Amino acid sequence: MAVRYNVISGDSHLEFSPEKWTPHVPAKWRDRAPRRVTLPNGGDGIVMEGRTTYVLGLAVTGKPYEQHRLDGIRYEGSPGTGSPEQRVREQDMDGVDAEIIFTSVSQPHTWRGLADDEGYRALIHGYNEFLCDEYCAAAPDRLLAMGVIPVTGVDDAIAEMEYCQQRGLKGISLLAFPSGKGYPTPEDDRFWRAALDMHMPVAAHIGLRLRAEGPLFKYAREPKMQLGFGSDPIGVLTRFGNSATQDIIQLIFAGVFDRFPELRIYKAETMIGWLPYQLEQTDDIWERSRHWAADYYGLESPPKPPSHYIREHVLWGFLRDPFGVQHRHAVGVKHALWGSDFPHSAGDWPDSKRVLTELFADVPDDERYAMVAGNAVDFFRLDNEF
Repeated sequence: MAVRYNVISGDSHLEFSPEKWTPHVPAKWRDRAPRRVTLPNGGDGIVMEGRTTYVLGLAVTGKPYEQHRLDGIRYEGSPGTGSPEQRVREQDMDGVDAEIIFTSVSQPHTWRGLADDEGYRALIHGYNEFLCDEYCAAAPDRLLAMGVIPVTGVDDAIAEMEYCQQRGLKGISLLAFPSGKGYPTPEDDRFWRAALDMHMPVAAHIGLRLRAEGPLFKYAREPKMQLGFGSDPIGVLTRFGNSATQDIIQLIFAGVFDRFPELRIYKAETMIGWLPYQLEQTDDIWERSRHWAADYYGLESPPKPPSHYIREHVLWGFLRDPFGVQHRHAVGVKHALWGSDFPHSAGDWPDSKRVLTELFADVPDDERYAMVAGNAVDFFRLDNEF
């Protein structure tokens, strides 16, 4: 049954102990799945081969700021860590009709500690199966979890996206570019085409760079000599702004948005106050840099200014960002989506109603609605009851 969406959190998270979902992992790999341990301080942690222990801390708060702790937190009894029925009650307490839910920020990266690709894919698929069979199924119009996509190649990425789409998930979240690399590749185009063909919304939580190592871009040619500091064109374009645009700039100069003009990506938890400055600076820096970028790297200018693509092809997620809301027209009212970050420390659960009242005190109703619900309804193709 459709919901009348007045407030949607565009950025929330699932934080719960892995034993809730690891039964969906095939028996062959279950013993190598992440597991909960009790740490010396009495709090919960998650251990996974090939990774350091994940300590439950600021990922679970729902408390006044002065009570936030970096350790000693347990899943039991904490907000945001319980059953789907508990989660719906927590939405009601917060005045939220639905949440776009990403998994714990660090967990998909932790699962890659299992170096065997088959096992790693089994973890991802088991988690997505749990979302479909148990968690989201309890309230499919309110618990809008994003499917997790593996980083083991385009074929695997498309296969898991197809599964998520067929099972009714409202979108998927990329951890890296579809090939699994930290830069766009020609084979990624098959993923973008598939996403558009199946009308599957594509999101990313902050960024698309799984690992810090590796090049930012595969240029047409690489300089033969050692160049000075700040000579990588893609890196230069974010030098005075927010690195959250780095992957978008990578996509721009790879020509992805020109080949797929319908493609839009939702970047959650980026904030928006910095965007007007970034838009201006990116165009100015490119104008200054495009000649040497072409001479040394073979990097040609896109058909339109970089700011056009940043503005038109991305939906940006923000939390409590008064400056960004004040300057919303420079960003584009249709390109911003509020989120509560529940149950993480950047949120204010169960007081989001107060936060929204403060943020949008002088904002017209139609613009407020777009930024707190309407843009999410449109992007994620939700059935909104009027």
